[in-house]
Amino acid sequence: MPLRLLLVLAMTAALTQPVTLTAEERALTAFIDGDNDRALALLERVVNINSGTMNFAGVRAVGAAFRPEFDALGFKTEWVDGTPFGRAGHLVADHPGPGPRMLLIGHLDTVFEADSPFQKFERVSAIATKGPGITDMKGGNVVMLQALKALQSVGLLKSMNIVVVMTGDEESAGRPLATSRAALVKAAQGAAVAIGFEDGDGNPATAVIARRGTTNWELRVKGKPAHSSQIFNTENGFGAVFEAARILNAFREKLAGQPHLTFNPGVVLGGTSVEFDAPTSKGTGFGKGNVIAEHTVVAGDVRALSLEQFAAAKKMMQDIVAQSLPQTSATLTFDDGYPPLAPTPGNERLLTLYNRASLDVGAGEVVAVDPDKAGAADVSFIAGQARMILDGVGLMGAGGHTVNETADLRTLPSMTKRMAVLLARLQRDGAK
Repeated sequence: MPLRLLLVLAMTAALTQPVTLTAEERALTAFIDGDNDRALALLERVVNINSGTMNFAGVRAVGAAFRPEFDALGFKTEWVDGTPFGRAGHLVADHPGPGPRMLLIGHLDTVFEADSPFQKFERVSAIATKGPGITDMKGGNVVMLQALKALQSVGLLKSMNIVVVMTGDEESAGRPLATSRAALVKAAQGAAVAIGFEDGDGNPATAVIARRGTTNWELRVKGKPAHSSQIFNTENGFGAVFEAARILNAFREKLAGQPHLTFNPGVVLGGTSVEFDAPTSKGTGFGKGNVIAEHTVVAGDVRALSLEQFAAAKKMMQDIVAQSLPQTSATLTFDDGYPPLAPTPGNERLLTLYNRASLDVGAGEVVAVDPDKAGAADVSFIAGQARMILDGVGLMGAGGHTVNETADLRTLPSMTKRMAVLLARLQRDGAK
């Protein structure tokens, strides 16, 4: 066998074989195994509290369930009132210390509102449990908390510099975004590390180091109303529906196929008269087959991996809109949502450290998930703030955002062990 191939095989084996944990790290993992039943009990309790984003009382109740847990660990906790941005609010827990500043991110709300039929924690099998928000992301919150408890059990937490932000409106962010994410951005200042406990793509073999951002857009088109028999002539032109169709098709021709960029028109209304309510994405339209449509409204989103990609897409879309068919006009407006989290060397470094911790606790290799499979999340708001960012390291499962949302309970201790060892090593080595 060639010497080069032998060296490659030897290096691969070294990276994939677990090393001996330190006595302190073995104590961390032993605590997590021993406390797993208590973690499951907490998970069941918070899953059984409905906390749909607009159920403000429920979101506050989940925050109230987690708050004393952080108080008991020596954190200074605060509830940030959400009235200024039209939501319940956020839980912030701060634990100053001499170590590198580390920001841990969770959220309290789910997509399942109080009128949803999906309300309760339900054991499906010995290893699986269904429940609203069990993976997205009440399970991730429990993983975070249990890792901190493990660190306290061996005396490490007392010297650590950690701030936790659990937002109450991740699934439907309050507006303005600058206000609803102010507490998160403030907490990220000076952070060496930021870690989000979302469930990523639900696969424990992946983690997130890049996420696409989202921007909503609205297209409004006006045509000249007239009898349908006179459409396409110089006096009456093409009408609002044909102009909207031209624009959408040109968007497709120019934007489709670019790496990491997607464009989607989600709602279209056209006719003689149109009423559209953007916050609820609902509307009505009236028209007749023998009348040229005067109005068309289209609403959708754009997703991109970098601010530069967003800027280029917006310019291209505006240029297309400006090329109006005869007797029509159109305006295109954007409402920026979640920013992108672009991949960086720092994020890649943190994933390498996380992968090493996972291998060492026997939980397997972890690689970066395809950013096209990672939706928007709160961690993106602090891109550029922390030197190293990682997400998608919470409780794993399947069926997120559906009534089949199910957690793989085997991943509760394994994901927690990974995180506890990672945090301990970041503290020991200075998050280098």
